[in-house]
Amino acid sequence: MFLTMFGTVVIAGIVGYLSEKTGWTHNGILQSIIICVGGAFVFFFVGIMFNIGFDSAGMNAIISSIGALIIVPFHWRR
Repeated sequence: MFLTMFGTVVIAGIVGYLSEKTGWTHNGILQSIIICVGGAFVFFFVGIMFNIGFDSAGMNAIISSIGALIIVPFHWRR
């Protein structure tokens, strides 16, 4: 479980960095990485508690990171 959580953080960080470098988001590199890691952590623990998610832990990390990048910045914009 610890290695899965560590892998989730690494994959979320990569997704945050790549989303910023490709121009998909305009939050800043560190902010995008923090958003992705936070979303991946939340989905990781919710997935453990309620036994939901995809078969692959890596796919869970990618989907949750992208979802967090979509939800968080739009939630705070006016």
